[in-house]
Amino acid sequence: MINRARLYSDLSRLGRETDMLQATVASLSDEEMAAPSRCEGWTRADVVAHVASSGRALVKLIDWAVTGEAATLYPSGEARAQAISALAALPREELTGELLVSARFFAEQAQRLDGELAAPEVQVNSKPIPATSIVALRIAEVVVHHHDLDTAWTIEEADPDSLLNALEAVVRSLRAKGAPGMTLVTEERDQWVIGDGGLRVVSDREGLLQWLARGDAGHIETDGPVPALPSW
Repeated sequence: MINRARLYSDLSRLGRETDMLQATVASLSDEEMAAPSRCEGWTRADVVAHVASSGRALVKLIDWAVTGEAATLYPSGEARAQAISALAALPREELTGELLVSARFFAEQAQRLDGELAAPEVQVNSKPIPATSIVALRIAEVVVHHHDLDTAWTIEEADPDSLLNALEAVVRSLRAKGAPGMTLVTEERDQWVIGDGGLRVVSDREGLLQWLARGDAGHIETDGPVPALPSW
């Protein structure tokens, strides 16, 4: 069962991060939407389409947690790619509208987590996560992909707890993918150990997230060579 105060705190922060993302997207022209993002091979429109599509897909995890019936986000990788491509091809106004509708849908459905959960744990791409972290996972997606749009908005504008949500999501994924052994330490006194914890990596939350999620090592300090990381 998720703590009611935590759920509504998470949903409040999700609303804040989503509002900022939507404001950024609404400010982009057609040409700016078609420009490359920080996600290799994706335009900004592709990133926005992914966030919109994922908002609906993640509701399947809420269904799983509430009913106990296992579900997958997409039938296949091909289906996921097709859903994103179809949305990205929409006119800018329609794509922006889809982003808004999917965000509202997820926020409404997430309130169903306020109660006894049939499944305390669900899976994302075969990786287990606590059902109580579904909203935090959505926050992580919104923050990281807002950064991926590569606009005037900077990751420093995200709420500190939203950055923490994003870091926890990335660390969980890196552990599942067998990332090199590291001890990750932030100036805010967070710490995570991956594998044998061999390499010490220090930064603030913003700098650590930029490296772990997108490979930007410009804001981290290590006591050894910077390793290559699996994609998040």
